Amino acid sequence: MIIGVCGGSGSGKTTLVEAAFNHLTADTVCRVSQDSYYKNNATLSFEERCQLNYDHPNAIDYDLFISQIKQLQEGKLVQAPVYSYSDHLRTNQFISISSKPVILVEGILIFAHTPLRKLFTHTIFIDADDETRLRRRTARDIQTRGRTVDEVNQRFRETILPMHNAHIEPFKDESDYIFDNNEDDLSRLGSFCKLVSKLIK
Repeated sequence: MIIGVCGGSGSGKTTLVEAAFNHLTADTVCRVSQDSYYKNNATLSFEERCQLNYDHPNAIDYDLFISQIKQLQEGKLVQAPVYSYSDHLRTNQFISISSKPVILVEGILIFAHTPLRKLFTHTIFIDADDETRLRRRTARDIQTRGRTVDEVNQRFRETILPMHNAHIEPFKDESDYIFDNNEDDLSRLGSFCKLVSKLIK
């Protein structure tokens, strides 16, 4: 069973998937993140890499993404790349992912690629309004990526929001489940865990 969890930047999907992963037994579930599969544009300079649009489907190495998910389906161990946001390159490190009966796949653009989307047994869309997502994104980027409020706001309005409307939001109504994640209370984590547990029974 492969469960795809999609939502816009700042929707909280990574937090929810981590909660579900920790809630389920270790021999039941593995997780795969789109963050591992950004293209490795090593032939470009750092300045050129900084100009790329990482919120567009063209930024994703879907061939490798799909190949590794299919290997997990076949019961194989995969070595997922580790991507550096600061350098916009893959590092020399890898994450070992063992095949389990349930594969949780999360990312902002996992529904935007039809061959990948067709692999999912169930699809869950994490729904949060624009202001909520911007607030969460601002807190994260200031704390972990050293960005200013103005930088986060500009990128959100000029790039993230248009890409969300073009490549993420259209798949909301096509998803099997829509999970409202506008609130920040801890009860939402339990509710999401119950949804995932229900799907795998």
